[in-house]
Amino acid sequence: MTPSEHTVEANGLKHHIIVWEADGPTVLLAHGLLDIAWSWKLVAERLQAEGYRCVAWDWRGHGETEHIGAGGFYHFPDYVLDLEELLPQLRRGPDDAVHLVGHSMGGTAAAMFAGVRSRELRSLTLVEGLGPKTHDFDGTPLKFERWLDQMVQLRADVRTSPYPMQIPQALARMRVHNPELPEELGLMLAEKSTRPVPGGRAWRYDRKHWVTSPMPFRREIFDAFLGRIEVPTLVVMGERGFRLPDEKERYACLRRGRFVEIADVGHMIHWLAPQALADHIAAFIASGR
Repeated sequence: MTPSEHTVEANGLKHHIIVWEADGPTVLLAHGLLDIAWSWKLVAERLQAEGYRCVAWDWRGHGETEHIGAGGFYHFPDYVLDLEELLPQLRRGPDDAVHLVGHSMGGTAAAMFAGVRSRELRSLTLVEGLGPKTHDFDGTPLKFERWLDQMVQLRADVRTSPYPMQIPQALARMRVHNPELPEELGLMLAEKSTRPVPGGRAWRYDRKHWVTSPMPFRREIFDAFLGRIEVPTLVVMGERGFRLPDEKERYACLRRGRFVEIADVGHMIHWLAPQALADHIAAFIASGR
């Protein structure tokens, strides 16, 4: 069944939504940094065939969702508040069983949300989503300095037109870190991830996402969120994915965790092993634990 698209407002921004309709429970699909909702297409189609209603959205500053206004920046609490206001508009109603799936940055935001809003969910799946590496407090001034320098450079750069490229060039750039990206999926993602500009196309995402965050990510804070998640939680990692030295310690914080590793795949599991990922999600949801 062809998915539908619409726009809803949450946290003052218009968010782009894609819905793969079905009669079963709702599965919410949250993408990661510099990704888009359409990247879940193959996973959503597989889950839809199993009877699950799938809903994906572009996070703020990504895809067809609005960018933040002048003077703003992107922080995890912003994504959590976005999800707080999106959720009632993405589910069928208050009695709709919602299963939240997040990849990478989207997984980190989903875990934080689940740590304070478990009552809104039936389950949580974190796909390579156990957070970024932790940073030392002593390095925070250097992070602030780098952030300031990068913002100065960014503001200088945005005064000029973006360098135009064609869709094959966009696909080639996506394949720099993901050379196994299939041609058909890659061309679709390259087209959906870019917008027309004079002379070609440019990335849709807000270029502020390339700027380092000024605030350090601390594992002990994230662990506190993980420890408060009350719903069954599936952690899916790629054998060649973004693996952390303290991965086991983070996973151990989950009250009702289950761990799955998908063999011979990297960080972008939903691109490169969509059927295996969808099968694991479906089996996990069906098990109810």
